[in-house]
Amino acid sequence: MSEFLAMGGYAAFVWPCAGLSFAILAGLALAARRRLRGVQRRLRQLNARPEEGAWELRA
Repeated sequence: MSEFLAMGGYAAFVWPCAGLSFAILAGLALAARRRLRGVQRRLRQLNARPEEGAWELRA
């Protein structure tokens, strides 16, 4: 197990890159979720008060 964690002497390069990759992916997932909620909220607002002649979106 310790050989795997040492990554053949490259652990100082591999593990920070793996951690940074995970942090970036987690940040992207959170940003996408936040954006989705904002769009859903906006659609609910538009559905609550449709304007004359506008298409009606119902979820």
